[in-house]
Amino acid sequence: MNKFKKASILIIIAEILIIILLNIIYITNIRVTGRYYRVEAERVVRLLEADTSFQENPEKIDISQFNTIVKVSEFDSSEICNNDYVVEEVAGRLYRIEYEVGENRSTFIMMNIGMVAGLLLTIGVLLYIGYKVIKPFDKMTSLTEQLAKGNLSTPLKEEKSRFFGRFLWGMDMLRENLEDSKSKNLEYQKEKKTMLLSLSHDIKTPLSAIQLYSKALSEGIYDTEEKKQEALTGIQSKTEEIRGYVDEIYKLSREDFMELTVTPGEVYLKDVMDGITAYYKDKLSVQHTDFEVGKFENALLYADKDRLVESLQNLMENAIKYGDGRKISISFSEEEDCKLITVSNTGCSLDDGEMNNIFDSFYRGSNTTNIQGNGLGLYIVKQLMTKMEGDVFASVEKGNDEDKLFNITLVVRKV
Repeated sequence: MNKFKKASILIIIAEILIIILLNIIYITNIRVTGRYYRVEAERVVRLLEADTSFQENPEKIDISQFNTIVKVSEFDSSEICNNDYVVEEVAGRLYRIEYEVGENRSTFIMMNIGMVAGLLLTIGVLLYIGYKVIKPFDKMTSLTEQLAKGNLSTPLKEEKSRFFGRFLWGMDMLRENLEDSKSKNLEYQKEKKTMLLSLSHDIKTPLSAIQLYSKALSEGIYDTEEKKQEALTGIQSKTEEIRGYVDEIYKLSREDFMELTVTPGEVYLKDVMDGITAYYKDKLSVQHTDFEVGKFENALLYADKDRLVESLQNLMENAIKYGDGRKISISFSEEEDCKLITVSNTGCSLDDGEMNNIFDSFYRGSNTTNIQGNGLGLYIVKQLMTKMEGDVFASVEKGNDEDKLFNITLVVRKV
């Protein structure tokens, strides 16, 4: 805001200096024009001296050749003259030479009124921008920083500005969603930790029993074969009990930890593809990757538009990250009452045995070395497509020169 104020002051000062400079130039020009009438008056005198007919009848002089002279006549002191004039003597006679210096005060006034109006308009525009754009924006400078730091509890102040009102409303919705997600995640982590602590505590009981049986057997406390067999049976029973607790812990660690909300409805394929095509055409051209989108017939699909776009974005980002950067393509096909959308990339290095696991959460294939990621992209796509009553599957096919082409296909139900 301070920089804007300084820039505004400089602009206003510059306009004021321009107004002053134009006034100086105008006034100087008037003064120069004002002196010029004397030169032309001398020319009239020379004409009178050179031609006696002009002396007898000075009105014969062609005044159109002069810029400032408007009339030449014999001087009569009793005659009223509304113009400025000079009196010159030629051959014993006095002549009145009337002139106009070209000064137009109304033009001068209108010029200044226009310039001052422009200055006031500039000041008004700067004030409007300052209070309606810069000031509200200045209040938001720390917004993203606060969200990044996790400060989600303070609601954003409403702003009625037509420039930022909707933006702030959207950011406040984002804050509420982040806060809600944070609360749910904390609650989930609390429940998970409580469950793990409970299971850990429960494991201690059979584990202690196994330790007692083992110690008794190692020290020869059981003196009969029957008692030894009972101890072994107890150890086996407690081992199975521990296995059950371990299975619960494993199940707890593998359960769905992401709550993905999907609202399916009717959406046209073209509406989905227009945004995807426009965005990735620009992005991939910068990366010098060939991008090809096949022809398709527009169709009405049963899907959540935002979630379908998200799924395609995940597939495209996956292709960019793990492909060789030569070519990425999107193709379309039909299967019964479904539309198939396939994203393909060159340079696949996955083994055939890995294909069954690529949609598992946190799974990262052999081609992810030195590439950042969390193994959730394709898992999320799988979950979203399932909730939209669709599906997703992957395949690998050999291209030219033994190159492998990696394909991931979204199956979207048509309406």
